[in-house]
Amino acid sequence: MNFIKQLVHIKHGTRAPKSSSCKASLCLSHAFHNSSVEVNSEEQEVVIALGSNVGDRLNNFEDALNRMKKSGIYISRHGCLYETEPAYVTDQPHFLNSAVRATTKLEPHKLLETLKEIERDLGRTAGIRYGPRPIDLDILFYGSQTVNTDTLVIPHERIWERPFVMAPLIDLLGTDTDNDTTKSWHLLSRNSGGIFEAWQKLGGESLIGKDGMKRVLPVGNRLWNWSTRASVMGILNVTPDSFSDGGEFLSVGSAVSRVRSMVTEGADIIDLGAQSTRPMATKLSPEQELDRLIPVLEAVINMPEMEGKLISVDTFYSQVALEAIKKGAHLINDVSAGQLDSNMHNVIAGLKIPYIAMHMRGDPSTMQNDENLVYDDVCKDVGSELYTRVRDAELAGVPAWRMILDPGIGFSKSTKHNLDILAGLPGVRSEIGRKSLALSRAPLLIGPSRKRFLGEICGQTDAARRDAATVACVTAGVLGGADIVRVHNVGVNRDALRICDAMLQRRRKF
Repeated sequence: MNFIKQLVHIKHGTRAPKSSSCKASLCLSHAFHNSSVEVNSEEQEVVIALGSNVGDRLNNFEDALNRMKKSGIYISRHGCLYETEPAYVTDQPHFLNSAVRATTKLEPHKLLETLKEIERDLGRTAGIRYGPRPIDLDILFYGSQTVNTDTLVIPHERIWERPFVMAPLIDLLGTDTDNDTTKSWHLLSRNSGGIFEAWQKLGGESLIGKDGMKRVLPVGNRLWNWSTRASVMGILNVTPDSFSDGGEFLSVGSAVSRVRSMVTEGADIIDLGAQSTRPMATKLSPEQELDRLIPVLEAVINMPEMEGKLISVDTFYSQVALEAIKKGAHLINDVSAGQLDSNMHNVIAGLKIPYIAMHMRGDPSTMQNDENLVYDDVCKDVGSELYTRVRDAELAGVPAWRMILDPGIGFSKSTKHNLDILAGLPGVRSEIGRKSLALSRAPLLIGPSRKRFLGEICGQTDAARRDAATVACVTAGVLGGADIVRVHNVGVNRDALRICDAMLQRRRKF
């Protein structure tokens, strides 16, 4: 795509008279033009890169973002999170890197001054160039303009040579150019294919996952590189009415025994659910759900076997999410992506935890109604609708680097829709990527385990006899790009994933 041809004409003024102080009269030059303009205090869209390799790196990011907001820099999009080897000065700890899009009325030099003040407040001092620092905040773009003064150059002069800057910058874009400002950023790359071409020249996605640069998701006390192998989420329903195992694990003892078995079989995550979301299930109150959940959660957290494992809680209530995380759960799995509790996104943002957002229309009592089963193109429609929901979460303060996406197999879908999604996961990602490449690159979870559509196809009315069909779905899903599978039978699916991982590793070599 030739972004330069697409770019609308950017107006520019005549050269301003020289001033003895750039602060008194700021001179800004547009790319490819030898003219300059004076910037007024109108809201501008900016891109700011973040880096840290001293102290609690992620906390440094979050502190910096909070201080930006208080200073009139309002975050609208987040890139993914990357752990990278140091550049230039290599004898120092690994960095965390990301980038954000924001809007501000601060003029360029005032913006720079504000970011430098945040750096100082977070402990950055004068040191060796490119050396260790608790936080590094660089202005990559300021509106559609360029700046070239003694103290500030925009676009940042080293963007195009740094993979650790380019990767999160690409994340902030969509494959569809969303406004004239982003068109101008493509123009500033001086490539006919815009920033995307500049990224490809560095190596593009082939750089991700190698020793020097990993895309990671912060969870618990670690950074999870989910791309190395597919992960298994084992299902534990402490409910009397779940469609497959309802009533089997109501006591704490039976639940603990089941968790021990799943961990032994290779589960990476245990997903605890205390409310059934099968079609037409009775809806519990948050208090009722917590009464079922908390005793089991407390027991599971204290199991020695759970060391190094993750605990997810399956709930659409923000109150339950809050209490579960306080008790020690690591992430929240929300089948409604915030649609059934208007406070969920705000709570997740405050908890600073990973958030699994699933696609569903309606609620469990209405999701299979005829009107909720109408799609023009199920992969595109699911991608578009899921993007809208996770975008709402991002605007509430949940960064893209904490998102996990689930297309919702079996929820508001017919048998044909479920099959189309399993075969079309790249299409779901692609549709999300039209608006946000960061969100399209989030880990993808699928949950086909023992569901009714498998029984319809295989003639198995007993849900417990659908494990072979589940393995087939899981295999197709992981080979199509799924990163996490949510299943009842951990052992057989773990083996299936080992084969998938081996096949994918072979594929990457060619």
